[in-house]
Amino acid sequence: MECTTDPYSARDSRMTDAYTTGIAIHDDLRDGESLSGAVSDAPMRTRTLDDAYPDWHPAPDSFRGMLRLFIYREITGDSYRSLAQCQELADAFGLHHIPDESVLSRTWRNRFNDEVREFITIGAHFVVKEVHDRGPAIPAVRPKDEVVDHETESGEDDSKTERKFTDEQIHRTTRLARNHGFDGFDSGRAHNTSYGDTQFFELQTFMGMVGCGTAQGAARFQYRRGEEYGPHGDTHLRSVKQFESDSLIDGFDAASDRLLSVIAEETSFRRPVTVAIDITTVPYYGEVEEMPMVNGMRGEEKRAFKFATLSIVGENIPFVLAIEPVRESSAWDKNRSNQVHQTVRRLVQRAKKHVPIETVLCDREFDSAGVFQALTNLNVNYLIPTRISSTEREAIEIMDEDGRNVAVEKASIDVESGTHAMRFLYVPSTNGDGTAVFATNLSVGPDEAESFCRRYSRRWQIENEYKSIKNDFLASTSSKDYRVRLFYFVFAVLLHNIWRLTDFLLKAAVDREMDYAPVLTAGECVELVSSGLIPAD
Repeated sequence: MECTTDPYSARDSRMTDAYTTGIAIHDDLRDGESLSGAVSDAPMRTRTLDDAYPDWHPAPDSFRGMLRLFIYREITGDSYRSLAQCQELADAFGLHHIPDESVLSRTWRNRFNDEVREFITIGAHFVVKEVHDRGPAIPAVRPKDEVVDHETESGEDDSKTERKFTDEQIHRTTRLARNHGFDGFDSGRAHNTSYGDTQFFELQTFMGMVGCGTAQGAARFQYRRGEEYGPHGDTHLRSVKQFESDSLIDGFDAASDRLLSVIAEETSFRRPVTVAIDITTVPYYGEVEEMPMVNGMRGEEKRAFKFATLSIVGENIPFVLAIEPVRESSAWDKNRSNQVHQTVRRLVQRAKKHVPIETVLCDREFDSAGVFQALTNLNVNYLIPTRISSTEREAIEIMDEDGRNVAVEKASIDVESGTHAMRFLYVPSTNGDGTAVFATNLSVGPDEAESFCRRYSRRWQIENEYKSIKNDFLASTSSKDYRVRLFYFVFAVLLHNIWRLTDFLLKAAVDREMDYAPVLTAGECVELVSSGLIPAD
């Protein structure tokens, strides 16, 4: 028998094609082309790639067009929801329109096999690294560490390692997390009602997945599940209003406890954790009269609902442990000024029921003696950047005169709720702009001040959490009723927690390192949560 040897394996050819695409995209970017234009013009050799959808499949989107769209997504790191809103990309990539989140998720999981996903990842990640290493500066390109963290020590892409779990494992794990999360809530409605609580939670999940309002979401949900299965939009809103604010927060605490019980034996959760506290906003554009929970935005005419959260950060599972509504004094109400230390106290007290807490990180909004003392009274450490006043400026000037870039100043807090010794740490700013000042109740010396303050960099994770919660999980509503607004936000955070718990369990199943970067995207998880509720098209 005659034997012929192909000098290139199929994978070698595929990698060559992927890098060729990535090189062409980067070259066009250096020539001043836009990112979408560069991806659109890049050569796309598909000789080693198979479209899993047969010719008769009803999917209207071209295979090559979807390849370009997903390369663009992998370069930017956009969520499925964000990508679905960029309809201007359709013409550039030869598509009739940009599909919605569910179609995008199914395309990645079902239409693209391992080889296609590897091709997309290799080419896109090459572009990300080249842009950050050699320019030009492209704001839309995701941070380099988001793609470097996914690679093995040999430099070879680890996308196949990430897929060591089967679809059944993913579905089973997601169902486990979903059931633990939903069971924490009880509206208190009669048992003989037409629809049980779970059906309202299913509809809310679907609305978060497709990013639509109640009326449209209910209609689309009924179309998929049957008119008799799901409630109408007005019925859904009436049910949501059955949840009073306190019962919602209690339900979230119960759900968090049930979710964390799944991983209670993990060593990382038996040790004290680092947490971050912050306040996020959800814009409001209606009338503010008799709307005490609507808050003004500092220095602007904008209005918003505000929610404070406490989240685990660092190398543990990113998980929101507690939520607290924020009610501030505004020109249109008689609310008293926000007592931020009370908000902090309630968040930490609830979070400590779930895990032991070592250190709390907050931003400058929480720079107050009341917050410092509240955290000390709760027997937790804190690290909080402070506002630069005349006193701090004088100290920085003395440091400059002495040629020092680090200093520690001892001080004490004395307020009605107690007193404690603390320190102000003067360290070089991480953005290279002068000196930053932090407050802490730990005994930190000059030699360790700078390295200790680097812990604060972990707080950036909470900003990513907010972005995901609001872009991937929060359903739309124009309701003026605060019970609806709070329910929608709490439920979005719950879906976020289900996502991160599912990701944690999948990593544990294959002995993956418990790092921050997820192996399951938010869009995939939302569709999986809903896939147990909604039959396939």
